[in-house]
Amino acid sequence: MISRFTRRTFLKSTAVTAVSAGLPRFAAAQGNTIRIGFLAPLTGPVAAWGKPGLDGCMIWAERINAAGGIKLADGSYQVEFVSYDNEYDPAKARTGATKLIREDGASFIMMLGGDTWPGVQPVADRTGMLFSTLLPSDLSPDTTTLIAPAEVHPIYNVTGVEWLAENRPELQTAVICAQDDALGLPSIATYLAAFEAAGIEMQDDPLLFDPATTDFAPVVTRLISKSPDIVCLDTCYSDYVHPICEQLFQQGYKGQIISCTADFYDQIIAKTSREFMEGFVFQFPDFDDPALNADHINFVDPNGFYAEYNKRHPGQWGAVSWEYASIMDLWKAAAEKAGSADPDAVAAAMKEGGKGEHAFGTADWWGTELFGIDNALVGDWPVVAIEDGKATIKEFRSIPAWYAKHGDLLIKHMTAYDQMWNQRG
Repeated sequence: MISRFTRRTFLKSTAVTAVSAGLPRFAAAQGNTIRIGFLAPLTGPVAAWGKPGLDGCMIWAERINAAGGIKLADGSYQVEFVSYDNEYDPAKARTGATKLIREDGASFIMMLGGDTWPGVQPVADRTGMLFSTLLPSDLSPDTTTLIAPAEVHPIYNVTGVEWLAENRPELQTAVICAQDDALGLPSIATYLAAFEAAGIEMQDDPLLFDPATTDFAPVVTRLISKSPDIVCLDTCYSDYVHPICEQLFQQGYKGQIISCTADFYDQIIAKTSREFMEGFVFQFPDFDDPALNADHINFVDPNGFYAEYNKRHPGQWGAVSWEYASIMDLWKAAAEKAGSADPDAVAAAMKEGGKGEHAFGTADWWGTELFGIDNALVGDWPVVAIEDGKATIKEFRSIPAWYAKHGDLLIKHMTAYDQMWNQRG
């Protein structure tokens, strides 16, 4: 296994504390520009959950700046994104956070999170900078300046399993695989809870593979050895989902596939077939979907955003292409409400009243039972299936409604995998 830092060992590092010492608490707007930090993997195996999001933010910034910018108490400001490639490495993430605050004057920093957050947390604690993550599993009572306002990974995965169980009741058995890391483990716990709630039998323990794996033939052979009705790909990176699907196709699997993501699914179809990928269930829509034009959707002009994105970056639309931009919608609204880019003021305005305008509808700031702090914006989430080669939203389902019925199962499985906030340290 590749070595990884744990939260506990990283937070005890005196070197981290020394690096973050002396940083300004936050940077005010610079001249007539507000700088936003983008601290995520832009290269490497996790880049699919970083780089497309930065591309989306550039489109968002152009739209906002063309409309007059961000309007604060002392005037209007243009917005500029400053990026740092952390390569999904905690030490590089720490260095990047320091640079974005000290040298670039960022007023807010967005992250993917996961294994990189332990490297950044001491910097956040020292400076009071407001950070966002796409992984609420990063949250704990100690992460007071970390918010999860867009993606609620991994708990939205329950909606896909719930929908599948209701619409394909003949599917009674499942297997699951994932890379052994901070993205894979909490997602496994979530899928296990969802399958148990749906009465779907797990044929074997989850198959955890080394993140350095490149040959997925033996993984898939073992995975389908008992002919499961459902193969679950958990929150595997796109660099894993693609070869796993190819192997499932080549080894003759005919059952149902469910996954957190299906980034660049057109490439998977090209390497398998439309028939093989028909009915593939996942959680992230294309933004040309007509369902996103409903009144409850809070993302501005999703169809136009999707068209512009694909014009500039053909074939690169993925799970995070819209998410960081959606976070910026919330940040902008909060900053304008507060009249300030100050992190404390923005955070207070964003969480005022306990609700927020999530991309898929009004949602609640939630999480104390699971994360120890109400810093995740949780509401409805779409269930998506591939139909005739195209991602299609089948339904929006309520995460809080599922949790109200089955929260004890989620806590049970999170505890079994040491993913509760008080276990993570």
